[in-house]
Amino acid sequence: MAHKKWIIAEADKEKASVLSEKLNIDPFIAFLLVSRGIGDELAASDFLSDSCAFSSPFSLKDMDKAVERINQALDYNEKICIYGDYDCDGVTATALLFTFLESMGADVTYFIPNRLTEGYGMNKSAIDSIKARGTDIIITVDNGISAVDESEYIHSLGMELIVTDHHQIGETLPKACAVINPHRKDNKIAFSDFAGVGVVFKLACALYDGDPGDIIEQYADLVAIGTIGDIVPLKSENRGLVKAGIDLINSSSRIGIEALREASGNAGSNLTAMDVAFQICPRINAAGRMDTAYIALELLICDDYDEAKFKASQLNIENSHRHEVESNILEDIDRKIAENPQLINDRIIVISGENYHHGVIGIVASHIVSAYGKPAVIIGIDENGEATGSARSVEGFNLFDAILYCKDLLIRYGGHPLAAGLGINADRISEFRRKINEYAFENHPVMPVQTLKLDCKLSPFYLNVDLVDNLSALEPYGADNAQPIFGLFNVKLESITPIGEGKHIRLEVSKKGKMIKVVLFRKTPEQLPYKIGDLLDLAIKVSKNFFKGRYYLSVQCVDIRPNSADDNKYFSEKSDFELFETGRTNETDIYPSRSICSVIFKFLKQNGGWNYDFDDLYFALNQKVTYAQLKYALSAFEESGLISQQNSVIIINEVNGKVDLENTEILKMLKGRLQ
Repeated sequence: MAHKKWIIAEADKEKASVLSEKLNIDPFIAFLLVSRGIGDELAASDFLSDSCAFSSPFSLKDMDKAVERINQALDYNEKICIYGDYDCDGVTATALLFTFLESMGADVTYFIPNRLTEGYGMNKSAIDSIKARGTDIIITVDNGISAVDESEYIHSLGMELIVTDHHQIGETLPKACAVINPHRKDNKIAFSDFAGVGVVFKLACALYDGDPGDIIEQYADLVAIGTIGDIVPLKSENRGLVKAGIDLINSSSRIGIEALREASGNAGSNLTAMDVAFQICPRINAAGRMDTAYIALELLICDDYDEAKFKASQLNIENSHRHEVESNILEDIDRKIAENPQLINDRIIVISGENYHHGVIGIVASHIVSAYGKPAVIIGIDENGEATGSARSVEGFNLFDAILYCKDLLIRYGGHPLAAGLGINADRISEFRRKINEYAFENHPVMPVQTLKLDCKLSPFYLNVDLVDNLSALEPYGADNAQPIFGLFNVKLESITPIGEGKHIRLEVSKKGKMIKVVLFRKTPEQLPYKIGDLLDLAIKVSKNFFKGRYYLSVQCVDIRPNSADDNKYFSEKSDFELFETGRTNETDIYPSRSICSVIFKFLKQNGGWNYDFDDLYFALNQKVTYAQLKYALSAFEESGLISQQNSVIIINEVNGKVDLENTEILKMLKGRLQ
């Protein structure tokens, strides 16, 4: 995992103390609220309240027109088709509107495009098939705002269109009876960051005379799952909807969700928003990623438990298949990087492969970003030489602008600053890689730093179940309200124990006599670059587990580093290296002198090579050498035959006679340039 800069949140302690007194809340919770920008008494009270004030659905432009047209369809028994989307938000939005309209006696069907064969949004072939059903009105959910051409086609076929969407609005609205989108400038609402299912919830409230109470009792579970799955901010009305939805899921949720809870191993336990995010949403998403989303939709709307149980088990299978396909692609990417390390030296990592599954390349791109701390574009090439790419970025680098710079090479493209998609002919991928990195070089001489935000430093003596109980006031966690992360600094590593069939490890650390057990997931003992006795800093999350009649504290490590790590020094030196590599600067501490090379090679010999990441080696040397010196020294060692490198693994070779590092091409190049 790429090294991140830790940023510890700051808070006005006096302000937090006043807030604690006025609201009669735990002082630590008040401190965390202030550190998150919720220091106003009214704002904090609203945030902590179990109730929520919902705006009128008619504050959304065209809501009155949509209600009038749908009621007319109900009166005259016109056929309605809901045009949904294949992700978690689109599936839950389709399920909500379908079941709601059906309960009102509507003649209603649904359609969800296939991600692999049709792609996102409306298409004319689908519109033709919907027309063939005798449809009078199409209602989009979680899509449609950009369907300008398709809306004209719908009109030409004699059908009418109602758009409900939450994506950003282009220059032209589609031709429709109503276009409901919280981002319209002519709305009269204070909060606009709804998911697609949140917009559909508003439509259902409007059709139900504007009263949200009964709609929440019936559909908040679907709204919560879609809202969490789409990673929209859990603020204002979203927070209230998710709170109500989690309560409904844990009490009397619909049959399909109960079956899905059982299939995911969560039957009988109270789920949190984080559980929904990691257990429920991925299974719903898996259907649309790997095949068709219909199975997920049918699960959510079915009323037969045996059928629901079967469909939930199918989603489990699809999710396992997704994991397997994802792992296979990542293994292939690791092999490509080993064969061509330059791929990860680029500012933007662009990797393509034959038949990479289009449904998972976005997830794979996220893994690559996390591993290397750089934007990544993963491209799957089909048997016809056509390629589809999915891209993910780091905060501060606008990936969509970078892709826009390459638009002359692309068949199609779209997206946002942090995530985008594209289509390209396979024979133009190399040119695309060159051009998108050209954009990065010209616009970002130094790439943005990946950060990890910590809520505060914490003494191990404060870690207990009571802390977890107090923190529950901040739930539900999600986008813009992350689960708190705390820093344990200068703790001593006492033991390392493999758990979960060796796939994870439990660390025992101590400070001033206090022992703490910490779980580190997806890391084996062999992959941990630390030894007993090392002084470490840990970034942790806390929760509690129920076992044999009582609750126990659970501590999860989300990042780990040596206590001596100097973030500012690391990122400054890394920037110097990147600037030097691109010809922007000549730094004198780039060159690895004989004494520097001696320090590095001696360390490698003492450790029998190196089996961990480059960053781990840099910090293991206690930052005695600069980032660039280490990079170039390793290149010189490899060129001279002293070592072999495969990914981050370094093997010491047997070499006869003396080696003249000064005569290696890499050091001659450096010396010539610096002189």
